[in-house]
Amino acid sequence: MVHTVVDSSANQVETDDSGNDGAQTPPPPEPAKTAEHVTIRGIWSQFLDLPVSGDADQTLRYGGKADAYIDVKGSAVGIDDSLSLHVHPEFKYGKSSNGEIGLIPENSQLFYPGDGDVFDLSINVTKRWKSGASLTVGKINILDLAALTPLQGGGGHEGFQNLAVALPPSAIVPGSVTGALINVPTEKVLLRAIIFDPELQSRRSGLEDPFSKGVGILASATFPVRVGGKRGYYGIKFAGSTRSEVAAESLPAALVPGPGSSFGNRKGEFSVILTVDQYLSEDAAVPGNGIGIFGQLYLSNGDPTFLDASGFIGIAGNPKKRPQDRFGVTYFRYSLADGLVDALRNRIPLQDEEGVEAFYTVGLAKTLRLTGNLQIVDSAISPRAVGITTGLRLTALF
Repeated sequence: MVHTVVDSSANQVETDDSGNDGAQTPPPPEPAKTAEHVTIRGIWSQFLDLPVSGDADQTLRYGGKADAYIDVKGSAVGIDDSLSLHVHPEFKYGKSSNGEIGLIPENSQLFYPGDGDVFDLSINVTKRWKSGASLTVGKINILDLAALTPLQGGGGHEGFQNLAVALPPSAIVPGSVTGALINVPTEKVLLRAIIFDPELQSRRSGLEDPFSKGVGILASATFPVRVGGKRGYYGIKFAGSTRSEVAAESLPAALVPGPGSSFGNRKGEFSVILTVDQYLSEDAAVPGNGIGIFGQLYLSNGDPTFLDASGFIGIAGNPKKRPQDRFGVTYFRYSLADGLVDALRNRIPLQDEEGVEAFYTVGLAKTLRLTGNLQIVDSAISPRAVGITTGLRLTALF
């Protein structure tokens, strides 16, 4: 099973309105248990998936993921509320079809934070200024940032499940990082930067051997615009690190080059990402609802980064006649670095991985949603046949 690393600085530009600085998961609209100084939110998703075509065993698999989001204001300990503590415990259990068809995990929530029944904990502290700027320091779950993206977002609890879209892989920014994140929102642009340890921090405190493999940075600028009166968000991101080895913890053992390989020895990596989220229609009766197109283009300089190019495009939104529902369809394609493909040529034949994912979510109640999911994937492992996976997801908010 592949541990894919990611690059996602969510295209959330309504920071001043939402009060969310992007370092935390988007709060469910209801319910939220709030005391004077503490807010607690929770989300629990249960998954069934079944490969129905391809080389994978046609076995029904069940798993689940529960996340809690605890926010403590500074006034709880007698200091200013411009300081706050965020605690995110998460627990994953059960089985999934991840790795059975494609290299990219088909279920993001059942991929992180690791194999089997796994608990993880992220803790960070945020300082906010009256200007709307914020600084977050600590262990940050990048999947929470991806969940904020306007159209394709959801992080796997909502929306798309395949990591290719729910948390777009880049092989530079891990899915869980230790570092500092700064957001600077203005009327014309949201500026964001993350300085982080490039080693994956899942099931780690982040303090064991910080920055021993180098330092990474992700910087982004997201521009809110209106096209034909409809909201749009257009972004550019730059990610890089001083790492001088392939991210072995992010690849299955079969794809890790052996000692003396010609791949994974160059110091430093760099990538550029272009993003777009553009609404085509908006529902005036339900603010925030609408239908739009989204996409991303990613390019890197390769070695030691094991992905050199990727992209996806899709459409998602809320049917006007059922505003509580949501749907989405996307096509994605990911390319392993040519140097890695050449280095592994005698071990395993590789190609680009591409696929299609479609979902429809039925809002059963304000706190309960049922989603049907379909994925068709042509694996990066050349001998594998095109595979089709069907699934159901039941998500409850607390």
